[in-house]
Amino acid sequence: MRWAAIPFLLIRGGTSRAPYFLRRDLPKDRATLSEALLDVIGAGTPGNIDGLGGGSAVTCKVAILSPSEEPDTDVDYLFAQVVSSERRVDFAPTCGNILAGVGPAAIELGLVERRAGSTPVRIRAVNTGARIEAEVPTLDEGVEYAPPGAVVPGAAGVPVIRLSFSDVVGSKTGRLLPTGHPIDEIDGVEVSCVDAAMPMVVARAADLGITGCESKAELDAQRPFFARLEAIRLEAGRRMGLGDVAHSVIPKFAVLAPPHADGTVTSRYFMPWDCHPSYAVTGGICLTACLLAPGTVARTILPQPAGPKTTIRIEHPSGTLDVVAEFAIHDGALDLRRAGVLRTARKLAAGEVFVPARLG
Repeated sequence: MRWAAIPFLLIRGGTSRAPYFLRRDLPKDRATLSEALLDVIGAGTPGNIDGLGGGSAVTCKVAILSPSEEPDTDVDYLFAQVVSSERRVDFAPTCGNILAGVGPAAIELGLVERRAGSTPVRIRAVNTGARIEAEVPTLDEGVEYAPPGAVVPGAAGVPVIRLSFSDVVGSKTGRLLPTGHPIDEIDGVEVSCVDAAMPMVVARAADLGITGCESKAELDAQRPFFARLEAIRLEAGRRMGLGDVAHSVIPKFAVLAPPHADGTVTSRYFMPWDCHPSYAVTGGICLTACLLAPGTVARTILPQPAGPKTTIRIEHPSGTLDVVAEFAIHDGALDLRRAGVLRTARKLAAGEVFVPARLG
């Protein structure tokens, strides 16, 4: 068999990992592109042993970058979620953790010129239309990456990438509350269907028979719980105008509970068929919108936050995620203007990945 070599960078962005490619190095049509990405990740092989994936949703992601033709934008970022156990690629969602590596990759790949001290990178998320500005720490010799094991809370001494999101409302449906209601009842459970950076279904943990403080392993072992979540998610997807979402990772699902440490709220985020080991950035932004919007299921968890700027600290299985939101409430509706997070990134490898020549 003949092989094609495709240049890539392997970068950990936030709590996920992905190969980053230039769009010009990949097949132009979507069907062939999907086939190439399946081979890159090794989808459908045990533990993705035949590719660069790692056997879980957070390690089976791909970032594809290109120069943007949009005004006031440097880079277009196309995200692909490869299903670890199947031969399937989902281009519907985006990923905020992988977004943390887009700025560094754009600099490394020559799409953005490095500046001294800090380099701004203006990004368009192709999947959702969101606009993001990343502030990337840079040195004379290149991008300043976080060291192994770096953590974000407090960020003391850790090089962090600042991500500021705008135009996130209605990422897929065009509306913050796609059903037209702050609360819907599905299968006897009150939920809020929210679309900001990522369409999500949000419910109170107690209404689903859990505390919301369980570990990922504890939740992943409760298959009847996931069966109930999926039934609610499928109906919510229909009501949100997303159609049949049985084979789509959106909408995602999250549960809320009162904080147990110094956070604003405790939450668990589902991808959607298992629990996230931490929290997705886009999920954190959408959850923040749910927490800020009047009348949602969050109102029994915490009082209405005051604006025009607030920090929401989300307690998740492996720590916390802080989201800084700029917002206003007009006529009982949320106006989410900007949302910002801090993440780290680390370059892990660079080289060429090989796929069959027909896919190169």
